[in-house]
Amino acid sequence: MDKEMVVLQRIIQSANIRQKVISSNIANADTPGYKSKNVEFGNILKNKIKMLTTSPGHVNSQNKNGINTNITVNNDPSWGDRNNVVLNSEMAKMSENSITHDAAVKLLNSKIRMFRSAIRTK
Repeated sequence: MDKEMVVLQRIIQSANIRQKVISSNIANADTPGYKSKNVEFGNILKNKIKMLTTSPGHVNSQNKNGINTNITVNNDPSWGDRNNVVLNSEMAKMSENSITHDAAVKLLNSKIRMFRSAIRTK
């Protein structure tokens, strides 16, 4: 697989991870004491994809695809029930993440079509 396809695959996988975290935040919007979490694409897509825990609030994990994620706990001020999920913000993150995912899938499909076309013409 060429480098561009690998990057697109990682973007798609990263968007899937971020979608799960955002969905969890939304699902727990009314859970007392829940602290929202965040995943940054820049942290996932580094060349070596090796993350260091720089704060006790960081959670290092490695998914089945071998992508290390750095999921941080948001310690912003919370509401009266100690929950700090801002539903409008999470919905905006979900929309942005969906657009990123869809764009990467379209680019990857286009790349695959180009390879298929090149193979057929030979």
